[in-house]
Amino acid sequence: MGVYIHLFLDDYKENEDMTEAGTPPVIGVIGGSGVYDIDGLQNARWESVSSPFGAPSDDLLMGELDGQKMVFLPRHGRGHRIPPSEVNFRANIDALKRVGVTEILSMSACGSLKEELPPGTFVIADQFIDRTFAREKSFFGTGLVAHVALGHPVCARLGDALENAAKDLAIPAVRGGTYLTMEGPQFSTQAESNLYRSWGCDVIGMTNMPEAKLAREAEICYATVAMVTDYDCWHPDHDHVTVESIIKMLTSNAEKGRSLVRRVTAQLQGRDRACPCGCHTALENALITAPEARDPEMIAKLDAVAGRVLK
Repeated sequence: MGVYIHLFLDDYKENEDMTEAGTPPVIGVIGGSGVYDIDGLQNARWESVSSPFGAPSDDLLMGELDGQKMVFLPRHGRGHRIPPSEVNFRANIDALKRVGVTEILSMSACGSLKEELPPGTFVIADQFIDRTFAREKSFFGTGLVAHVALGHPVCARLGDALENAAKDLAIPAVRGGTYLTMEGPQFSTQAESNLYRSWGCDVIGMTNMPEAKLAREAEICYATVAMVTDYDCWHPDHDHVTVESIIKMLTSNAEKGRSLVRRVTAQLQGRDRACPCGCHTALENALITAPEARDPEMIAKLDAVAGRVLK
């Protein structure tokens, strides 16, 4: 690790209990399709962070934005090298936790399942349906079992800030909605698309699960911005969508997404206590395995994710 990451880690160690008043936030941004960096970072540099859960998608881009510590991770790696099913979500979240990230803003491209959510709309989703099946979905397992609450998988405080920032920037955004996460990498069949519509889902994508579950296990606030690029295949005009039009919308959304990150950062700087939604204390009553029965190897592996409750 370089000097810069050590500064991040040293600062984090001084305030490693996020439940204490006065703990400054460190904002992490996970960029999806089209969002591969953050504009305007001062002292910006890419740093490699190792994780006991394997390799993260890429190095972490660290810096400050108007005095606020920021950490950026491209979910698919720079150059979009990694397909959704092969993203190491556990390593990504663990790495962000290791450098002191306390809140995550997740950006992702998605398809719309509703006529009233046209391309260009940002959906600040607050619910998920997880239809993935080929991914590791928990940091915990045999030797150390935990069950976190996930009834409200998104931090309402972050959602409020994103909604306000979108209004300030006149970005067409909808607060609330259900994001269905499919396995991919293929898109839906029309029958599947119509099924998801019948369930009341709003948007569909391939990346927000198990990301949101793991952020909760790591006691990190999490919110997602689903950026609509096109209608899913249920729509009668879907066959007329061109690759050129999708790329154009992806680029436009990415520019707005970066502006949104800059705007919302200023609103998140002032937190002086743990998240009132309980995100920072999600493991408080989640560990089920008796202390004497816990696997030492699992405890060591979870030093960042669950260190607060395993001391």
